[in-house]
Amino acid sequence: MHYTALKNSKQFFDVYRKFFNQTGQKVTVADVGSQDVNGSLKSTMPAEFEYVGIDFVPGKGVDVVIDDPYKLPFSDESFDVVLSSSCFEHSEMFWLVFLEIMRVLKPGGIFYLNVPSNGSFHRWPVDCWRFYPDSGNALVAWAKRNGINAALLESYTSVQELDIWNDYVGVFIKNENYISKYPRRILDNKTDFTNGIVYGNTNFLNFTEPTEDMRQRK
Repeated sequence: MHYTALKNSKQFFDVYRKFFNQTGQKVTVADVGSQDVNGSLKSTMPAEFEYVGIDFVPGKGVDVVIDDPYKLPFSDESFDVVLSSSCFEHSEMFWLVFLEIMRVLKPGGIFYLNVPSNGSFHRWPVDCWRFYPDSGNALVAWAKRNGINAALLESYTSVQELDIWNDYVGVFIKNENYISKYPRRILDNKTDFTNGIVYGNTNFLNFTEPTEDMRQRK
């Protein structure tokens, strides 16, 4: 896992963790694509949260091995948070995974997604996709088409640090009616990003058409 993927996850927990600790109940977190390859999102998560790592192959950081990559072996509304980083680009049909994630989230649960927006071809075992600024809105439209009242709380593209990757980051809520549970956003204080979207704002923050690679070549 590259540097910015871990940094982005830490920033997510720094902002959102406080909104889960108000009831005193344990916070359940599922990580889809959890195998520890040069790092794991678990290292960025609050220690008091209950973590389950999920992957389709056994390995370090994997608690549950799934046979079908499009079926999560959990009951409806099982988790407060679902994470997935550097995984959706390797899923041939990531939109099916997204629906499964929505299914296992509690009504007020949130999904943190980190996917490359650019970068080299890297098969694990395949490499199919990259995400652009409108990708999160497209996933919300897909959820609503399937009867799920999801919403995009925020999204952005992170800048390169120490490597070649720009990451698309999206934070989704399963049920838009629970928006008030999360009054803060990562982008309230973050400045090193492009093409940010915040729920309720129709304009991009730090809008740019050229990617960071394109700007560097110029």
